[in-house]
Amino acid sequence: QVQLVESGGGLVQAGGSLRLSCAASGRTFSGYSMGWFRQPPGKEREFVAAIRWIGLTAYADSVKGRFTVSRDNAKNTVSLQMNSLQADDTAVYYCAAGSWDDLRGARASYWGQGTQVTVSS
Repeated sequence: QVQLVESGGGLVQAGGSLRLSCAASGRTFSGYSMGWFRQPPGKEREFVAAIRWIGLTAYADSVKGRFTVSRDNAKNTVSLQMNSLQADDTAVYYCAAGSWDDLRGARASYWGQGTQVTVSS
């Protein structure tokens, strides 16, 4: 089992920045790809970004150039730096762990509890 705990959500004005963090514990963190997903109000959960153990990254088109995913394998953490936030970025953000193919397909083996990000326009 892998436990994932997100932090860093909150309220920010449009154009501002937030940094989300996810701490993993339990089964070894190594080998898992890590991802971030979000669920906007009234919509389904969607892929945001993913990062492989070796650092390869992937992003949803809607966040490319604005969001950056990173991980610290020694500390078992993954982060999402979000810049130039827009009202459409308002959602509950979830940290996830799984295989690279699963994450890209909006699936995961493990999920965090989610953290709310609200962008005011």
